[in-house]
Amino acid sequence: MRLRGGSPGSSPGGTGRMDGLRLAVGMLTVFPVRVERVDRRAAGVAMLVAPAVGLVLGAVACLPLVLPGPPLLGAVLAVGVLAALTRGLHLDGLADLADGLGSGKPAGQALDIMKKSDIGPFGVMTLVITLFAQVAALVAAGPYALVTACVTGRLALVWACRAGVPAARPGGLGSTVAGTIRPASAWLVTAAALTMTALAGWALPAAAPSAAALTATMPPPVAVSPTTALPTTVLPTAVLPATVLPATVLPATGLSGAGLPGAVPLAFVLPVAMAAGLGIALLLLRRARSRLGGVTGDVLGALVETATTGVLVVCAMAG
Repeated sequence: MRLRGGSPGSSPGGTGRMDGLRLAVGMLTVFPVRVERVDRRAAGVAMLVAPAVGLVLGAVACLPLVLPGPPLLGAVLAVGVLAALTRGLHLDGLADLADGLGSGKPAGQALDIMKKSDIGPFGVMTLVITLFAQVAALVAAGPYALVTACVTGRLALVWACRAGVPAARPGGLGSTVAGTIRPASAWLVTAAALTMTALAGWALPAAAPSAAALTATMPPPVAVSPTTALPTTVLPTAVLPATVLPATVLPATGLSGAGLPGAVPLAFVLPVAMAAGLGIALLLLRRARSRLGGVTGDVLGALVETATTGVLVVCAMAG
């Protein structure tokens, strides 16, 4: 498709907004959509609405986490669903950027390495660590964290495409979206995302409590003999053989619930995690600009995965 020029931060009309929305869905998801216009004006709108696209992706990807089954399996499936919904493009960008930065080559040679179709050792190592971190964090953090992470990953795109951030090379996705968003618009979208996340944290039901929180509120384990029934306050209808009820039978299934010892309200955890994930992505963006001279499509994908992982890790640590 032919690219047409546009001014950064311009204000498109209704048609331009629909073009931008379709472009965002077409670029960031696997969902079929007819993209009729690709220019810098539409690209700017697409990046502004990217966090909303992330909200939809997170809502779909978190379904395995709320279905019955082992938490670890649910986390693996959720990460897999998210990768499938995005065609794995962001993970590919993360691997390519790792190879480029890890090579230690000058900017031009590093960009050439990133354009190659194969993945080098730095890329493989980064992918493995990132995916393991996402899965492990999801086991403890739960579905609310995944939705927040998906929104934050696309919020990083807003900041990477603001005016003043150049493209690393002419042509390609990076040059199309670079500098298309005014800094004021980036701040406005970020403030809206943080506010809505905090409000959602108050409105959503408390997440399932972690094992530590649950066991802190349980009475001590009761040892019983083969002929002694447990008190009805412990187990109303059962008689167990001589044993002790283990605390480890309660898996960690989400952020700590409200009202339990050590619980942290979602309205606090989720915005803090969003800010932390965005901050980590901005540090990577700064590194990419200093080494490569600007952004590319691979850099944008790497920022999405970095922010996503950062949010999940912070939520898991707060759980």
